[in-house]
Amino acid sequence: MSFFEITHTEKHTRARTGIIHTDHGDIETPMFMPVGTQATVKSLDPVDIAQIGAQIILGNTYHLHLRPGEDLIASFGGLHKFMQWQKPILTDSGGFQVFSLGAQRDKKERPTDDGNDQGKLVQIDDDGVTFRSHIDGSTHRFTPEIAIDIQHKLGADIIMAFDECTPDDADVSYTAEAMERTHAWAKRSLDAHKKNTAYHEYRQFLFGIIQGANHKELREASAKEISRMDFDGIAIGGESIGYNMQATADILDWVYPFIPEEKPKYTMGLGFSPLDLFDVVERGVDIFDCVAPTRMARNGSLFVHPETMATCGPVSRTLRINITNAQFRNDMQPIDPKCVCSVCTTFTRAYLYHLFAANELLAYRLATIHNLTFFLNLMKNMRLAIRNDQFLKFKEGWLH
Repeated sequence: MSFFEITHTEKHTRARTGIIHTDHGDIETPMFMPVGTQATVKSLDPVDIAQIGAQIILGNTYHLHLRPGEDLIASFGGLHKFMQWQKPILTDSGGFQVFSLGAQRDKKERPTDDGNDQGKLVQIDDDGVTFRSHIDGSTHRFTPEIAIDIQHKLGADIIMAFDECTPDDADVSYTAEAMERTHAWAKRSLDAHKKNTAYHEYRQFLFGIIQGANHKELREASAKEISRMDFDGIAIGGESIGYNMQATADILDWVYPFIPEEKPKYTMGLGFSPLDLFDVVERGVDIFDCVAPTRMARNGSLFVHPETMATCGPVSRTLRINITNAQFRNDMQPIDPKCVCSVCTTFTRAYLYHLFAANELLAYRLATIHNLTFFLNLMKNMRLAIRNDQFLKFKEGWLH
C-alpha cells in the first residue's frame, strides 16, 4: 500500500481528497493538524483531542529537544507512548527557528505557540545552526543529521527535512543563498533518514520543504530540486505561507506544475482564518497546520460561521468574535448556533464570558475545544463537497 492515495479530484478545481496511510492510522485529506508544541495541545488531553475528531497532531522538534529531551522521550518508546496519543503525529525539524533568529529577520515577531521569542540567539552557517536555549541559555547545535536523529527518537510518523525558513520580504540574494542551503540540507536529511529507518517498530515518512520566499524563479527552482529527491511528501515553507495569503496563492500556483501529483502537499503554518483553508485546498494542498485556533481560543477569540458573525457585528474575513466583549455578558445563545461542538450544544456565551472574566482555567479548555472542532468540522464538510464536485459552491456559501 502506498503512503498517499488520491481518492477523488474535484472537477472544477485542483482540490482533491486522499488518504495518508501510517502505522498509527489513516488520515483523510485535506486535513488540518492541531498543534501540540510541547507534546500537548494546550489545555486539552488526548481524549479531548480524539473526541473532537483530530486525525493527527503536530509536535515541535526545537521545544521537545530542549525540554524534556529526545532521549527521555525515546526511552518511553516515542511521543505516542510518552503523551498517550496513539494516532499519527508529525514533527517539524526545528528549521523555523532558523527563520525566527536568522540574519534577515524583520522586526515583526512571530513567536511560537507558548509565546517564547528566542531573540538574537543563533548563528547560521552552511553546515547548520548554533543557538542558545531561551530557557537556560545553554548552547545547542542543529544540523540536518542532528535534526533527523532527534525526530527519529521522537518517533513521529511524519518528519521534516531541516530547512532555512526565509522571511516574507527577503531579498533575492539572501533568498537564493538560503534556498541553496535548504537544498543541500534536504539531501543530507534524506541521506540521514535512509541510514536509520528502523529506530521504531513502525515506519517514519520524510517530507522535503520548498523555499524561495516571494521570488517566482527561485520558488520554481526550489520546487524542481526538492521534487527530484526521494521524499514521501512535499511541504511549501517560508514566512509567506499562511502569513501573506496573496503571496501564498501565487507561490502555490508557481510550484504546482513541478510537484509530483502522487505526493501529498503540505503548507506549513497556515490556518489563521477558516477562509484561508479554502484558498489552499482549491490549489491542491492536502495538509496544513497553525497555532492560531488554539492561541486565539486562550485569548477569547472564537470562530463562527459567516451567518453568525453577521448577527454579532461587522463581518470580517477572520470570522471571529471576542467572547470577552461586554455584549456577550447576558447572552443566552451558544457561541455559534450553527456549530455542533460539545461546547456550543451545552454552554452559553454568557457562561464563556464569565469564565474568561473570572480567569477560570475551564475557559481555555472550552474555547479550544470549540475552535479546533470548528476547523475540523469545516474540513470534514469540505472533503464531502470535493467528493461531490461541489467545492466552489461550498466555498461560495462561506464567502457571503
